[in-house]
Amino acid sequence: MREVNMSFSNDMDDEYEKLFKRLNPPRVVIDNEACKNATVIRVDSANKHGKLLEVVQVLTDLNLIITKAYVSSDGGWFMDVFNVTDQDGNKVTDEAILDYITKSLGTESCFTSSMGSFGVKQSVDHTAIELTGSDRPGLLSEVCAVLAHLKCNVLNAEVWTHNMRAAAVMQVTDDETGSAITDPEKLSRIKELLCNVLKGSNKYRGARTVVSHGVTHTERRLHQMMFADRDYERANNDVLDEKQRPNVSVVNWYEKDYSVITIRSKDRPKLLFDTVCTLTDMEYVVFHANIDAEGPEAHQEYYIKHVDGSPVKSEAERQRIIQCLEAAIERRVSEGLKLELCTTDRIGLLSDVTRIFRENSLTVTRAEVTTRAGKAVNTFYVSDASGYPVDAKTIDSIRQATGQTILKVKGSPEELKPVSQESPTRFLFGGLFKSRSFVNFGLVKSYS
Repeated sequence: MREVNMSFSNDMDDEYEKLFKRLNPPRVVIDNEACKNATVIRVDSANKHGKLLEVVQVLTDLNLIITKAYVSSDGGWFMDVFNVTDQDGNKVTDEAILDYITKSLGTESCFTSSMGSFGVKQSVDHTAIELTGSDRPGLLSEVCAVLAHLKCNVLNAEVWTHNMRAAAVMQVTDDETGSAITDPEKLSRIKELLCNVLKGSNKYRGARTVVSHGVTHTERRLHQMMFADRDYERANNDVLDEKQRPNVSVVNWYEKDYSVITIRSKDRPKLLFDTVCTLTDMEYVVFHANIDAEGPEAHQEYYIKHVDGSPVKSEAERQRIIQCLEAAIERRVSEGLKLELCTTDRIGLLSDVTRIFRENSLTVTRAEVTTRAGKAVNTFYVSDASGYPVDAKTIDSIRQATGQTILKVKGSPEELKPVSQESPTRFLFGGLFKSRSFVNFGLVKSYS
């Protein structure tokens, strides 16, 4: 009887929410005249926890750059104003994109459309695999080898590493059927073998493998996974230069009963999404915010309370917020050699090239893998296992191993400095992809 009553209560809540939305539909105004160098998007709607993240997620998934933002959500009503540009710094004039924003954030919104990229039809005809564990030499190579052995084809994947922890979300299909894996025994085998690989010899930090068929927002899941894995906890001997970290402060404004978070960091795409995602998942409500990212440095200011209505209560809570926001910003930052690859997809592609990169002592700190219409399109960032930039000899070795390729190195030649062959090995989270057609290498420091 209790379960029936709970179900009835949930149904009533759902119906009330639907009615409230119909009576108070969101309103979206897009203005290309108000600002000289940006498109202004204003969103007004009834407020709920997570609303800000939903809006930011839609804009971020369109690869729009948010240069300024103002947020206010007191009194149960939500108002956001965003100044956005495209990747080239121009106003957004594409009518298809503007119409998509209006529908996604306006009266027709359900916000599930932000699960995927603009113009790409969502499909659940794959199996989603989520992996977390300690980063170590050859880890991704072993993961890819297991998947190849079990005849699993990786369609899409995203890999993040931070603070000696690694997380990945992979979308795979059964190579024989080309669709989601449905055999319970095979699913169980995949989970068992991958979990064994992730555990390795680390007895102190756990590993986790989750297999499902649902649609998920990959980047948000990676934040949630690494947060749950406590990648924000730093070792006592962590000597990272404080200047390399974002400047995060948290103070209480007792007169208004808010906590005020101030963040200063080098600007990069998706920075706002990363911080708002973390605050939302930590169950903090943003009542007001001011964002300014027009220059090389981004300034973010949030006025928050916990979902229970209280500001930050203790020094321990304050320190945890600072650590978690630092980690959220750092996860997406990658230094090293940027590789952009486009080639015909095939079973075992990741496994083969992971081995090539491992044999050349390369470490991958972040990777994005997509497959569309039989083509693998990938971006990943590598550095020498010793932590130095990749040297010219390694580039030559990769060129020989990958066959006929087009290889370009962005940056001055002196950046490719020889590295001692006796340098100590650092943590390695594999390498990705083998190309028989095109590989573009760029020496960059990425904040994208």
